[in-house]
Amino acid sequence: MIGVFDSGFGGLTILKAFLEDLPDYDYLYLGDSARTPYGNKSLKVVYEYTRQAVEFLFHEGATLIILACNTASAKALRRIQQEWLPLHYPLRRVLGVAIPLAEAAVAASRYGRIGVIGTRATIESRVYEQELHKLEPRLRIYGQACPLLVPLVEEDWVGRPETTMILKKYLRPLKSTKIDTLILGCTHYPFLKKDIARIMGKNCHVLDAPGIVSAKLADYLKRHPEIETKLLRKGRRAFYTTDDPDRFQAFGEKFLGEKISGVQAVSL
Repeated sequence: MIGVFDSGFGGLTILKAFLEDLPDYDYLYLGDSARTPYGNKSLKVVYEYTRQAVEFLFHEGATLIILACNTASAKALRRIQQEWLPLHYPLRRVLGVAIPLAEAAVAASRYGRIGVIGTRATIESRVYEQELHKLEPRLRIYGQACPLLVPLVEEDWVGRPETTMILKKYLRPLKSTKIDTLILGCTHYPFLKKDIARIMGKNCHVLDAPGIVSAKLADYLKRHPEIETKLLRKGRRAFYTTDDPDRFQAFGEKFLGEKISGVQAVSL
């Protein structure tokens, strides 16, 4: 099974792309909504929360886990891959989202001016700056922390005037730098993609983060048959949340456009 972990609802944007592009596989989704947002928490706390989530998904049968949460990818992924995984689950894999998005941004950029929006933790980690400069040292990179956006999405305030006003305030400094490509460095932000693209204008390409991550997963599975052959392909889905399962179900059904049955509340 393929596990998808996020700090809340945001990872549903990634899961939706997986279900559209790779629908035959079995998926487990875990949203830690009770402890969201992760972006204002310390390195130690983010690592521990992420480790708990990974352990839970492995216990439930996942062979491969995607850390859809950018903050978890930035502040916990490397340690989990290098220290924790070899000791506890050496034959299973945990992947993040930063590298695929960095690769796509370099490919898309016309003038080498790339913007990144994310949680405060993701921006302060400079993970995207590091990955982008590995690929192209001459890039000009501009980051903008947007700490209010995750709570607004979690509260389903997408499209409200208040949210648009906050978006404009966050994006104005980036727009003034004349970036040509924008990375949505948080899985909650694709919920706001249309508004972000409208504000940034036609000269800035806003990357389709879910589609990019989904394409990279498909490529990874082709290159790693030792993992792909272990994955079940019965089209089953299971959903877990650390908060209210009814609220998760209502939000999930609205976004995914399909019925979700049996959302389970769990404690990590």
